[in-house]
Amino acid sequence: MKKLILLLALLSPAVARANTVTPQFTTGSMNSTTTTTQTITEVTQKQVFGAEVNTWSGTNVTPSADITTTGTTFSVTDLTLPWTLETTTRPAGLVEQWDINTTYTINSTTNSLSVFSQ
Repeated sequence: MKKLILLLALLSPAVARANTVTPQFTTGSMNSTTTTTQTITEVTQKQVFGAEVNTWSGTNVTPSADITTTGTTFSVTDLTLPWTLETTTRPAGLVEQWDINTTYTINSTTNSLSVFSQ
């Protein structure tokens, strides 16, 4: 009989029991720092086109013909006086061009603090 009781005790399922876990802290905090770097490249391109230009200006000078005529010459009108002469000749087409590259670097840091308690 003792063997039968022992055999039944060994074969019967045992009940599993868990103990309740209670945290041992009462308060706490956590610091977090996030650092990011962002790079932006801006490209600006600009083209300016213009018409054909043939102009002249001056004082005490006389042109031999219309300035648009090939071979036009200028002569000083009165050799005893000072004189000035400015001519501008430009073909039609591209007058100026801008190619600008600008790089921006943005650094950012975020600090956060979490505080918890029971």
